[in-house]
Amino acid sequence: MNWLKRFGLDGFMLALVGAVGLAVAWPALGRTGGLVRIEYFTNYGVALVFLLYGLTLSPQKLREGLFNWRLHLVVQLSTFLLFPLLGLLLVTLFGAHLTPALALGFFYLAALPSTVSSSVAMTSIARGNVPGAIFNASLSSLIGVFVTPLWINAYLKANGAPFDLWPVILKVVLLVLLPIVLGQVLRPLLIRWLTQHAALTKRLDRATILAIVLNSFSDSVAEGVWAQHGVSTIALIAAVSVGLFVLVYALMNLLCRRLGFDRGDTIASTFCGSKKSLAAGVPMAKVMFGAHPALGLIIAPIMVYHFLQLVIVSYLARQLGEAEAAR
Repeated sequence: MNWLKRFGLDGFMLALVGAVGLAVAWPALGRTGGLVRIEYFTNYGVALVFLLYGLTLSPQKLREGLFNWRLHLVVQLSTFLLFPLLGLLLVTLFGAHLTPALALGFFYLAALPSTVSSSVAMTSIARGNVPGAIFNASLSSLIGVFVTPLWINAYLKANGAPFDLWPVILKVVLLVLLPIVLGQVLRPLLIRWLTQHAALTKRLDRATILAIVLNSFSDSVAEGVWAQHGVSTIALIAAVSVGLFVLVYALMNLLCRRLGFDRGDTIASTFCGSKKSLAAGVPMAKVMFGAHPALGLIIAPIMVYHFLQLVIVSYLARQLGEAEAAR
């Protein structure tokens, strides 16, 4: 797997591809009500993912980066304002080539919080402001619990689609926010055990995401959602994803220069502000669109974007880190 690690990737990406392939080849296995009744695991697995996140979220690391308010403001506005507005623009431009479910998937991608682990790791490799990256990536995940559903509600209402916001907010609070809070409460008691069994908790987290992906794509395949979509749809998702990333990254760099950010803050801003979280996006989609027959199509953009952002940012991080080391 060394060639994967060169691009900031690991076997989890291969497992995601395998889950999609299994759903296409044998949808009866993973569909809701199917052979293994996987929906029982995925429904409760959402809470497990965010409980683990609450356990691993370090208040000390958050405090270390608390007072750099200009950095925080730039990253959060990029994540929850610039990104959704650009998402609306791209959906409008490519609307003739997108089904409603795929257009929703692109906007859902744009409204998601930033990713935590890879943003921090890549900022570290590039020798940027690591405490600032930790603070903003973590804060973004907490803000996204409320802001992402609000954006989706506004988008669907504007497109005349039904979306009952308050039941979704209640589910998000019960399955997302409450487990995070519980994780923080239990952290002092479990942090030693968690550190000793970090590999196990990581596997549980990823197993839940894989199960949700398998369930979502199996349902979509069984319902015939993918009958009209093939390689051309994946190529379109990839092209739009790359365009969205490049546009946000370029605008972030321009804004950082205008604000006079130093090198460390610029790296933290551009890396955190241009990335989106698969780990939060897939479970939240299960909460928000759980009954949607095209859930597999809705989460396809975040899966493709996640892969591409890791490849691109890994390359940029290595180049920036090597340049700083040479300097």
